[in-house]
This record gives sequence, C-alpha cells and structure tokens, in this order.
Amino acid sequence: MNDFADRSISALPLPDADDVPEGVRKLWAKSQEAFGFVPNVFVAQAYNGDQFQAWWNYFNLLVNKAGHLTNAERELIGVVVSGLNRCTYCAVSHGAALRFYTEDPVTSDLVGINWRQANLPERESALAAYAEKLTVAPAEVTPSDLEPLRAVGLDDHEILEAIQVIGMFNMSNRVSTAMAMVPNAEYHSQGRGA
Repeated sequence: MNDFADRSISALPLPDADDVPEGVRKLWAKSQEAFGFVPNVFVAQAYNGDQFQAWWNYFNLLVNKAGHLTNAERELIGVVVSGLNRCTYCAVSHGAALRFYTEDPVTSDLVGINWRQANLPERESALAAYAEKLTVAPAEVTPSDLEPLRAVGLDDHEILEAIQVIGMFNMSNRVSTAMAMVPNAEYHSQGRGA
C-alpha cells in the first residue's frame, strides 16, 4: 500500500516508502517535521529515487543554501520563471517561499503573474528581466544581456548563480508540468499573515 493517499498529485505512479532510497525517506521525515507536510514534488519525483536525490542535491544547493544571491532573489527568479512557464506547482510553491522571505504577499503574487507590475527595485527588476529573456527567448540571449545585471551592481559570481537558478527552474518546471504535479494545499496560505 502506498503511504500517500492522494494519488492525484502526479500523472505518474507514486512510490511506496519501501521502494525509495533511505535518503529519500529521511528527507520525507525531515520535511514532515519542519513543515508539517511532505512537498508533493518530493513524493512524485521519488518514483525514480536515485535521480530524484541527484536533482534534489543540486536544487537544494542552488536555491536553499547560502550563496551569492539572497534567498529572496533566488525565489524571485523561481517565481518569475515558473510564472512564465505556467508551471502551477513551482509558481505556487515558490510563491509561498517568496512571500516568506519578503514578508510581502502582494508583491509575490504580482511577480507570479507579471513581474513588471510588481514595482520591483532596480536590482530585482534586472534579475527578472534576464530570467524572462533566458526563459522565453534563449536563442536571442547574448553576452550583452549581462550588462544590465552589472549596471545594478551584480558581480560575476551573482550573475553565474542567477543563470544557474534560471536554468534549474526551467528544467524543474518542465518536469513538474509533464508530470502534472499538483501543489500541496498548504502552500496557498503560507506567508499570507494571520
């Protein structure tokens, strides 16, 4: 019997706890303890446990660990990219994370729909504009597209991290969309205040 009752969270089968590597089971337990739920992405992608762990390790490094960009900047990129790609799972889940890091639910919601209407500061606008171009018109991207990022003070380490985060979210969006992943209900209320 599958440990996850809601089988509609993915178009593909869900794994049983006995069928995933120990590292996945530990991540599920850690998530349950920290958040009170296991993110559906952790369940759905774990059907191929080793591949999921490899993806999670890199995703976690790029998005959750201390890096060159702030957590809010990385989540901003994730929400912009996911909104442009119309990836429901990632736009909703990372919209919740952006609300958490910015404590600003209005801006977070606007970013997910049309970042230009969110009245972002120059640095964040430059990141959003670059994320948009690399997402919707990658064949048109040239080295000169990095200049607006430098003009708002991003150094080359921050720029490379932004490029990597944009790439990661584009890949994750494709996987989540293809699997028809449904966001956890908990994400909809997170970071919206009392």
